[in-house]
Amino acid sequence: MPMPKPKSRVIKKYPNRRLYDTEISSYITLEDVRQLIVDGEEVEVRDAKTGDDLSRSVLLQIISEHEEKGTPMFSTKLLSQVIRFYGDSLQGFMGSYLERSMQLFLDQQHQFRSQLNSMLGDTPWSMLNQLSERNLDLWRNFQEGIIRPAAGATGAKPAEHQPEPGDPPASKPSNSGRRTR
Repeated sequence: MPMPKPKSRVIKKYPNRRLYDTEISSYITLEDVRQLIVDGEEVEVRDAKTGDDLSRSVLLQIISEHEEKGTPMFSTKLLSQVIRFYGDSLQGFMGSYLERSMQLFLDQQHQFRSQLNSMLGDTPWSMLNQLSERNLDLWRNFQEGIIRPAAGATGAKPAEHQPEPGDPPASKPSNSGRRTR
């Protein structure tokens, strides 16, 4: 059974160009709408007077403003090629092709990030902690490997393991170290 479509957050656009978020009963900015979309919200923008769907024009406005501000995502060449498809017999095909291509890209990006996280752990610090613990264990094993043979050759008893912070307390001998005959 197909999953129900998530409920869209309705934004009303008034003639004075103000945007009203009906969910929080407050006016919001175009940047707020962009942030809702980035956060994964489904947004539907409606003309407050007529009820017409203005979602596409508002989304295009957000893209246009971000293309002007920072590093553009769309080159002039790409935009020119997209414009050439308007009115072409392949116009309907092109929209669904771009949509599927974007979904494939997002799926691959998610898979790549999952694989990277499984290789590195959740954070670089956890990887560093694991590496430090492994190195400490290797160092202890190395020291024990040197001390035991050396102690056996001299007949000396190997030194007891010195407790480290966090180690459980060792039990003390019951006879306080005295020999009984």
